[in-house]
Amino acid sequence: MSIGSIISDALAYPFQNVKALVLYLILALIAALIGGSALIGFIGAYHSTGFSSVAFAGMSLIGIIIFVLVYFLIEGYGLDVVKYGIERRSDSPGIDMGRQISNAIKLVVVTIVYFIIPVIITFVLGLFLRNWLVSIIALILFIVFALANFMAKCRLAKTDDLGAALAIGEAIGDISRVGFVKILGVAAIVVIILLIISIIIVLLNKLNTTLASIILAIASVYFVLFYNRAVGLLYSD
Repeated sequence: MSIGSIISDALAYPFQNVKALVLYLILALIAALIGGSALIGFIGAYHSTGFSSVAFAGMSLIGIIIFVLVYFLIEGYGLDVVKYGIERRSDSPGIDMGRQISNAIKLVVVTIVYFIIPVIITFVLGLFLRNWLVSIIALILFIVFALANFMAKCRLAKTDDLGAALAIGEAIGDISRVGFVKILGVAAIVVIILLIISIIIVLLNKLNTTLASIILAIASVYFVLFYNRAVGLLYSD
C-alpha cells in the first residue's frame, strides 16, 4: 500500500468501526475513574491512622491492580487492531481479556529488551571511546532499535508469540522489507495529524473547557485506533 492509502484507510477506520471507538472510550474512562479512586485511596491512607489508614491503603492497592489490568487490556486491544490491519480486515476486534492482557505484558517485555540493549552497548563503548563518538553511535543504535521495536510490536500482534517478537535480527530485517523511507513517511504524517488535533483542542479549550475535555477524550481514543491501524497496514506490506 502507498503511504496515502495507509493514512486514508487509518483515518476512516475508527468511523467505520464505531463499536471499537465506543468500547475503547469506555475502557479508557474506566481506567481513568479507577486510577482516580486509587489516588484518593493513597492520599487518604497517607493522612489517616489506624483502621482508616489500612482501609484506604487496601482500596488504593485494589484500585492500582484493577487499573493496571484495564490498562493492559487496552494495550492488548490495540495490538489486535494492529493485527487486523496486518490482515487488512475492515472490522474491529472484540474483547478477549486473558489473551489481550497477556499480549500487553509481552509487549512490555519486548519494549524493555529492545531499549535496554542500546543502553548497555552505549555504556560499554563509553568506557573505551570518546564522548562525541559514543554520542553518534548511541543515536544510530537508538534509531535502529526503536524501529526494530516498532517491527517487533507488529510481529507480536501478528503471532501472539513472544519469541517471534524477540527475534531481533528478523525485526531489523523487517525494517528493510517494509522500507525505511515509508516508515519515516507514515510516522511523520501521523505526528503532523496529532499536532493538528492538539492545536484544535487547545483552541477549543479557550472557548469552552468542558467541551474541549470531552473532545480530548474522544480524540485521544480516535488517535490510538488510527495509529494502530496505520501501524498494521504499514507492516502488511
